[in-house]
Amino acid sequence: MAAEPTLLVSELFYSIQGESTLAGAPCAFIRLAGCNLRCSYCDARYTYEEPGQTRTVVELTAFIATHPTALVEITGGEPLLQDNVYPLMAALVGAGRTVLLETNGSLTLDRVPTGVVKVMDIKCPASGMQEAMRWENLACLTGNDNLKFVLSSRDDFTWAADQLRAHLPGLGRDTNLPVAIFSPVLDKLAPARLAAWILAEGLPVRLQLQLHKLLWPGSPRGV
Repeated sequence: MAAEPTLLVSELFYSIQGESTLAGAPCAFIRLAGCNLRCSYCDARYTYEEPGQTRTVVELTAFIATHPTALVEITGGEPLLQDNVYPLMAALVGAGRTVLLETNGSLTLDRVPTGVVKVMDIKCPASGMQEAMRWENLACLTGNDNLKFVLSSRDDFTWAADQLRAHLPGLGRDTNLPVAIFSPVLDKLAPARLAAWILAEGLPVRLQLQLHKLLWPGSPRGV
């Protein structure tokens, strides 16, 4: 008999969805261990500095079942590093759950099950991980998905705006394209300043703050 598929898990928790077009809704989180990037502003270093705990897909779906009306988010670290994330996503979608996948944009999205809402990062220069981006992933995104830029400076903003114009010229008009989100690193870029830049440039993007950090400041985990 085949062994039950397992994953290395950093934490399981129930909170408010904090940074997507579904922000504000109750959400059950599966945060997987391990990451292939080292972003300068990372707020979840424990996902790769600590080993994580082995959990079966059955155990993880059972945890999600304890929150039957919540959104589900699979995040990390980088969840796509673990191959058994695919049967987990398929099981959750098959159970009728709304599933979000937060991914860093460096690994292919072509195996993500249909129906999963993809929240994909594009790493800006100040992250130090700009060269890791897999731009062909843009072809895997639809109007149900999100494209997130985390910004530390005016240089990051200018770079991100240039990428949108180059790669997604129909953004804001074509409903088949993902929603673009600009989010500031709060200790490096004032939200009001970012808002002013977005308005001045007329960019078809959403400004977003990390809602969970506003609700529970100083809580590094479980939010």
